[in-house]
This record gives sequence, structure tokens and C-alpha cells, in this order.
Amino acid sequence: MNKEQAIRKLEILKDRGKILGDLHRSSQDFEKWHRDTEVAIERIFGEQNRHLKDFRAINYSLSVVTSSTLASDFDRAYRNGVWSALTVIDSFIDEINDYWVDDKLTSNINVESDPISKVELIIRRFHQVARQFRQRYSDRPSIEIDDEYDVQYLFHALLKLYFDDVRPEEFTPSYAGSASRVDFLLKSEQIIIEIKKTRQGLGAKQIGEQLIIDSQKYQVHPDCRKLICFVYDPEGRVANPRGIENDLTKDIDGLSILVFITPI
Repeated sequence: MNKEQAIRKLEILKDRGKILGDLHRSSQDFEKWHRDTEVAIERIFGEQNRHLKDFRAINYSLSVVTSSTLASDFDRAYRNGVWSALTVIDSFIDEINDYWVDDKLTSNINVESDPISKVELIIRRFHQVARQFRQRYSDRPSIEIDDEYDVQYLFHALLKLYFDDVRPEEFTPSYAGSASRVDFLLKSEQIIIEIKKTRQGLGAKQIGEQLIIDSQKYQVHPDCRKLICFVYDPEGRVANPRGIENDLTKDIDGLSILVFITPI
């Protein structure tokens, strides 16, 4: 299920849920809505995920019942449960909007022969792959992408899907009096890939400054005709990612620079 379909399905279920507050919990409409929503969450996010657990944890009845409990108390608990469910669904929609990659960004990418398109597809899908690693069966420890080294490790494995010769940490020629390493060199394709992950203290301003320096030093690399800069920003620290991409994607003295910041 793609991003647009997932949002549309949850919006429909949310609209159906809005009328349930006036119905009784034992009504068939509620039971059908509740099951339909569980199925949709499972299809969208997977069988083993916190989303389904969060939805199932919502209580629609009283936890404690005494002789003085009124029928209105049961009604109030049921309505509160319904509104809690709608709030949770809203949260799911926000998550999809904020962190899912728009399929329109990758639907026209031709990976048959163009190496740039292959790298771009990996970048556009990277967050979905990283998110899938967090969803493991039987409560097994998840695989988290915590820092830049984790991003490089996973990205290297994904590059192997399309490229046989992936060289990590190649030295660049001396620039400004010192040599430095690049993240990945695709020597046959003459592509260098530089990877960064935003964190506290490394936001849009610092990323922009680093990418400018990178573009300057790679101009003297003998095997670099194209520089691809991938900035992984899962927390959304870059306020205007498209603006930075547009400002830094350019050709400089025969070096083509492409900047991608995801997820959007």
C-alpha cells in the first residue's frame, strides 16, 4: 500500500468512527468498524508493530465497576474510547505524512541502466527500509539506525543490490593541506557518495556548510565526475530540505553535485 492509499484508508475509517459516539458499544457498526480498522493498520504497518498494539490497547469500558456505577458512566467510557481511537488514527496519518516517502518521487525512476537513478532509488527508499528493521517478530530486539555509521553500514549493503564494485572510505587527494576520506566510491561509474545524518548540533546550517566544503574538495578527485550527497534526517531537523537541495544541486567545473535530503 502506497502513501496516498494508506492515508485515504485511514481517513475513511476516521470519518466512520466519528459517528460511533452516538451508538452503543455492542452495536454491530462499532464491532465492524473496530475490526476493519485493525485489519487496515495491519495491512499498512505490518503484523508485528506498535501501531496495532496501541490501537488494541484502547479501552472502551470501565476498568472498575461498583454498585453505584451508572449507565451514563459506561456510556462516557465508551465515548472516551472512541475519541481516543480517533486521536490514535490521526497520529498514524501524521506519521505517514511526515515520514513515508511519496511514491510519486520514485515511480518515474528508471533503474535499468542509469547508475544515478539506482542510487537515488536507494536514497528515496532508505527510511522505509530503516523503519522496517525496527519491526521484528516475537519482541526481538529491533535494529536501530542511531548515528551516521549505522546509516553508512546499511547504505553500503543496499548499494550491493546494484553495484559490484563499491569502495568504502577511499582517500581523496590533498585538499587545503590535508587528505580526507569519502564514504563510498563507485569507481567504474565515477560517482562518489557522501552520507550524513542530522543530529543535535548538526542541523540545516551545519549540513549546508559541510556540503559546500565537500563539493570543493571532490573537484580534485580523479575518479569523481558526480558527487551524490545523501542527508538522512529522520527527526526532521532540516526545516527547508527542498530549498537546501535546490541551492546545492549544481554543476561546478565539470563536477555534477546532487543533494538529497530524506525523508520529506
